[in-house]
Amino acid sequence: KRLAAGETADVAVSNLPAIERMISENILDVATRREFAHYGIGIAVKAGAAKPDISTVDAFKKTLLNARSVACTVEGASGIYFSELLARLGIADSVKRSPQPGGLCAEQLIDGRADIAIQQVPELLAAGKGIELAALLPAELQKMSVLSAGVFKSSTQTDAGKSFIAFLATADAERAFKAAGFDPI
Repeated sequence: KRLAAGETADVAVSNLPAIERMISENILDVATRREFAHYGIGIAVKAGAAKPDISTVDAFKKTLLNARSVACTVEGASGIYFSELLARLGIADSVKRSPQPGGLCAEQLIDGRADIAIQQVPELLAAGKGIELAALLPAELQKMSVLSAGVFKSSTQTDAGKSFIAFLATADAERAFKAAGFDPI
């Protein structure tokens, strides 16, 4: 939305489809595109709460159906995917969701509005110390994403942008990515 409104920057860091779209729209320089990390969708609970069993598809469905409230987003990659997943599993009308447009849905765990939160792992962990990652979605239900970057063609700071992207591939950056819930490539 912001790009469509004419906003620009020096570097874009986003999921791979967004970076590829910006390249196809001639916004980013394809030669500067780089992938850094993978990340999946997980379930979080309030710190100290029992971690639900989501080791199988059936256990995952049971956990969702038995939850008093499931925090989730309705926009963004994980929110859209979760909504589609519930429909695919045939439980969309039965799961009690506490949806929000975007942001850190795991914050609902801290104030008690939800029992579990489902979102991409880095976003769950960003909600703070009051939550714990319980598990990743079962492998057959998982949707992995890729963190990527590229320099804007309109940038007046292309060398700085390229340097920033090079920094994102360093050992220090990889440690920071791991701590934030990403799996460095």
